[in-house]
Amino acid sequence: MNLAWKEMKKNKIRFLILGSIVFLISLLTFIISGLANGLSQDNAALIKDLPDGQFYMNQDADETYNLSRIDGNTKGKLLNEWNDAAALSIQMGFLNEKNGKQQSVAFVTSTDSKLFKDVKAGEIILDRSMKSKGLKVGDILTNNQYSGEFIVKGFVDQKKFSHAPVAFINMEDYKEIYGADKMQLIFVPGKDKAQEVAGLQSFSKKEFLNTIPSYSAEQMSLNMIVWFLVVISGMLFAIFFYMMNVQKIGLYGILKAIGLKTSALFKMMWTQMLFITILALGLSVALSQGFNMIAPKEMPFSLTLETTTQLSMIFLFIGFIGATLSGIQIKKIEPLQAIQQGEV
Repeated sequence: MNLAWKEMKKNKIRFLILGSIVFLISLLTFIISGLANGLSQDNAALIKDLPDGQFYMNQDADETYNLSRIDGNTKGKLLNEWNDAAALSIQMGFLNEKNGKQQSVAFVTSTDSKLFKDVKAGEIILDRSMKSKGLKVGDILTNNQYSGEFIVKGFVDQKKFSHAPVAFINMEDYKEIYGADKMQLIFVPGKDKAQEVAGLQSFSKKEFLNTIPSYSAEQMSLNMIVWFLVVISGMLFAIFFYMMNVQKIGLYGILKAIGLKTSALFKMMWTQMLFITILALGLSVALSQGFNMIAPKEMPFSLTLETTTQLSMIFLFIGFIGATLSGIQIKKIEPLQAIQQGEV
């Protein structure tokens, strides 16, 4: 332990540079992870907030929810068989304000279910983000394909779909707008294993999220960047300690010759790695959580403590692996050979 501290004091600049790089990489990783989570919520909060279960859509829809049409007899049979099940439809559309301004929304309608809002004909319930656009309870909205008017009855939190605020409407109003008398999906909560239904294809919640256009591509790209940064941090530790070890071969030979065990040298390296990583992570966590609190509401950013903790543990593990791999050469050092070689 003392050797580790003494070396860090002697080579402050080297360790400060390493710590700064780890800090910047981890901060960037937390920010991108928060952006990925925020975009995920903005893209599919309606689905993500549902309990675990199974989605069913028509097999002929080619895994595209808005092309799915479930036969009325099949729907009735499944809803009678599964008490908590709900049939629902989702379509992108527009709402017109009285001043003529259009708002893009995702229209959602469903059968009676505690999982979705129950809306009467002529009424509409919107995602709360619509309040920031000037809408309020009692406002009148219209749609070009709807003969009547919608009265805003309330707002709900975190209901987004395909980056658009959700608008819950009555099933009869939905049918008039889209001319569709069949529902697109059936959701069965609490089903760990899908039950086979003739003519229908089942999806877990995670699988269904990947059928949403842009969702999988968007998340895959951002998560790839996150993991790439984590791997870079591990390589950084390995290269840094490898170069340090090469420069200290002679010193390690002397230490081994006077009886210092190889395990003690590894402990010295691990202590240095832990100190640098914990200090760098502490600063990056504080800054990223601070940004999470002050980030504008319009920005899709969400960084939970759970995600931060998981990433921090991964950074520590990767740092440990990187430092350990670089220290394999320490085990191979022969004291006499190293002393003769001298310290580079």
